[in-house]
Amino acid sequence: MNIHHITPKTIIAALAVMAVPAAAFAAPVLTGSAAAPRNTSTTAVAIASCPRGWGSLPEANSRMTQAPVTAVRTGRHACYDRIVVDIRGRAPGYDVRYVKNVYTDGAGHLVPLRGGAKLQVVVRAPAYSSTGAATYSPKNARELTNVAGYSTFRQVAYAGTFEGQTTIGLGVRARLPFRVYTLAGPGSNTRLVIDVAHHW
Repeated sequence: MNIHHITPKTIIAALAVMAVPAAAFAAPVLTGSAAAPRNTSTTAVAIASCPRGWGSLPEANSRMTQAPVTAVRTGRHACYDRIVVDIRGRAPGYDVRYVKNVYTDGAGHLVPLRGGAKLQVVVRAPAYSSTGAATYSPKNARELTNVAGYSTFRQVAYAGTFEGQTTIGLGVRARLPFRVYTLAGPGSNTRLVIDVAHHW
């Protein structure tokens, strides 16, 4: 630039540019729907890393045990919702399957369940001791745990205990794949675990 041609207007324009804050040239922060592509990508990665090979057909083990049920718990995980049945003693057998409706043990009364599909969980263990004392007696048989906000679970209900086995009704969002297994511990206790996936 030829300094002899600098005019007062040129000087004022240059000073105006220098006075603009650096933040005015920073990249925009995406919020709301503009940030959706980033969240969608993260969700896609999470789904891709979830376990595969689960199915929706019945899973069963005929082993019976006198070790009683003591608690029912649920939890949320990245790829699935989980229900855990605590057993005071050896691992029980089970029968877990999708059904049209779940009914109470013995009396055969309908157990209403929220959700697009119903999973019947039969634990081959009683909810009472060898003397007949209850080892698991929920305060609210229709809502064993609070599953508000869960991706897959819609309701967990108690269908009773009869002739050495205990039944739980699980209302889920849709007919989704699941897996069933048992875990040892803590101590001499065991746990029956059912995981129901968020997606196929």
